[in-house]
Amino acid sequence: MRDVILCECFARDGLQHEPDFLPTQIKRQLVERFAQIGFQRIEATSYSNPAVIPQFSDASALLATLQRRAGVFYKATCANVRAVERAASDLAAGHGANEISLLVSASESHSLKNLKRSREDQWLNIEQMADKALNRFRLIGTISVAFGCPFEGRVSEAAVLADVERFARRGVKFVTLGDTTGVATPQSTRRLFSAVLATFPEITPIAHFHDTRATGLVNYVAALEAGVTHYDCAFGGVGGHPAKVKYGGGHTGNVSTEDWINLLESMGVRTGIDLDRLLDVAAECEAALGRELHSRVLRSGLNPLLNTHSPQATSSEEEV
Repeated sequence: MRDVILCECFARDGLQHEPDFLPTQIKRQLVERFAQIGFQRIEATSYSNPAVIPQFSDASALLATLQRRAGVFYKATCANVRAVERAASDLAAGHGANEISLLVSASESHSLKNLKRSREDQWLNIEQMADKALNRFRLIGTISVAFGCPFEGRVSEAAVLADVERFARRGVKFVTLGDTTGVATPQSTRRLFSAVLATFPEITPIAHFHDTRATGLVNYVAALEAGVTHYDCAFGGVGGHPAKVKYGGGHTGNVSTEDWINLLESMGVRTGIDLDRLLDVAAECEAALGRELHSRVLRSGLNPLLNTHSPQATSSEEEV
């Protein structure tokens, strides 16, 4: 039983920030471990241009050797039609992803920097991508810099809602709102997600926040209070912008998986993740990168009061 669905992003968004190539076998082992401990959604790889993000030059090789777990969605990020064609080819060969994400930026400047296209050009691109992908994959629409842009500053909430509507018209039922450089607040988080849930009841919103300014957890709690049930996170708080396409300063990583799970479970919100093995997997991620990561819980351990909640104390929270 679980109240929220978490997507483990270490193997994709987490690794795009890394300048050194992580061997395919290690990536595969980690993705398999994520599924073993209970993640129902996992970002497995990206069909990126290897010249821009060499880390994912092994996308097809990784998927070809990956041992799948029933009921798990393995996601591949796709930035253009060629990427969807590669995903479809791997799927036809029997070893593709079963979920892909389609990317758009909420600001013109970020779109040109990150995707090398204007927003309108990218939406034309998404139309072609959706046509090729529909009925083959579960589609995840992703709106980057939805809460603010590092180049343009504030982003209009109305513009973000218009992008959600454009995804909905193309048959995309899951839409991720990204706080790409950690500028959201609990107020803006609660307001925007509440608007999405009220305006588009057919859409499942996903929160994808970066912990740039140590606000990731409080913003996720605000999203939870607004009714959001789907979240992205990465072990050790790794990730950020691609290693060769920089647009953030300081720590740009994702919300730390183990810290978020510890908080959720302490609140009585069930994640469905094996807590007995959670920190072992976090340590494996840290060992794979060969350095200490941004994880409080891996240093301090899980909340020792986790198992002391009474049913009366958690019943209202479990209805989230």
